[in-house]
Amino acid sequence: MQYAVYAPTFNDYGEPARLVELAVAAERAGYDGFFIWDHLALEPEGRIEIVDATVMLGALAQATTRLRLGAMITPLARRRPWKVAKEMATLDRLSGGRMTFGVGLGEPAGVEFEAFGEDGSARTRAARLDEGLALFDALVRGERVNHRGPHYHLQDAQLAPRATQQP
Repeated sequence: MQYAVYAPTFNDYGEPARLVELAVAAERAGYDGFFIWDHLALEPEGRIEIVDATVMLGALAQATTRLRLGAMITPLARRRPWKVAKEMATLDRLSGGRMTFGVGLGEPAGVEFEAFGEDGSARTRAARLDEGLALFDALVRGERVNHRGPHYHLQDAQLAPRATQQP
C-alpha cells in the first residue's frame, strides 16, 4: 500500500513556501506522494488566494527527491493541451520521472470557466477534455500531430523534449 498527502493550494496552504515545507516533511515521514489542487478561483469574488499548481509542482520537484507529484485534478478543458503537455513533460524531466497527471472536467464551472468567457457546460467541458487528452498524450510522447477537431486544430505540431515517462 502507498500513502500520499493531498493538499489544497489556498487558505493556510496558499503560501508556496508552506507547501514546499509540507512536501519535504511528508517525504521525510515516508509518504509516497504529494498531490495538490489545481484551481484558478473558488468563489466569484476572487478573495481566496490560490497559488498556481504548475509553478508549485516545479518547486516541489526541486525540493523533494522521491515523492510522486501531481495535481489532482488538472481541468484540461480550461487549458490548451499543447501547453499542458509541454509543462508536464518539463515537470516530469525536472522531477526525474515522478509526475502523475490526473485530469477531469474542473469545478466550479461558473467561476473557473464562465467568468473567463469559456463555456462551462458539462457537455462542452467533457468534449474538450476528451479531445484534449488525445492531443496531450501524443504531444507529451513527442509525436507529430495533425488534428482538426471541434475544439482544437493542430498542423504538424510536435514538442520536444518528450516526458521521461511514456504514458
